[in-house]
Amino acid sequence: MSQPDIILIGAGGHAHACIDVIEQQGQFKIAGLVGLPSELHNHHLGYSVIAMDDDLPQLQKEYCYAFITLGQILSPNSRIRLYQQAVQLGFQLPVIIAPTAYVSPHASLGSGTLIMHGAIVNAGATVGNNCIINNLSLVEHDATVENHCHISTGAILNGGVKIGMGSFIGSGSVIKEGVVIGAGSVVGMGLAVRHDLIDHSIFRGTGN
Repeated sequence: MSQPDIILIGAGGHAHACIDVIEQQGQFKIAGLVGLPSELHNHHLGYSVIAMDDDLPQLQKEYCYAFITLGQILSPNSRIRLYQQAVQLGFQLPVIIAPTAYVSPHASLGSGTLIMHGAIVNAGATVGNNCIINNLSLVEHDATVENHCHISTGAILNGGVKIGMGSFIGSGSVIKEGVVIGAGSVVGMGLAVRHDLIDHSIFRGTGN
């Protein structure tokens, strides 16, 4: 059975990680990347930047599938804009799951979400649309990750945790069971979060 083509929207460093997972999963054939004008015709792991954001309406006439491969650290706004644009144009945004990840059959994943190498999404967990669940991270039972979040490498969301829309959880951070992280929040690297955070919090540790 032939692999359908997929367009990758975003041509920075995160695209390399996405390419690797997509290749390992083997469900899609990468047709090329969409990037900035200055990135046109650049190559990423053997794939070319074939178009710019303004070309997406024309690309949709040729390709059914797209995936957002722009990274997210301080702000989700660019990923959200590109995701919404792709959906409005009629692209299908699949879930991409690395073969080394584990996603419980009792978990739920939204469109355009990436589950990377060694990540675990446990029973009863819900992950929204356009999320990055990065390498070796853990989304424990009954946790909720709302749309457009990035759970970075090695982060641990314990049972019943809720991560609000557009938030970023830094590498190696641990969120205590049942804690609610407000929308648009940023939790730094290697931190323990033991209490709820209001929307748009920037958490840097003790004393914040």
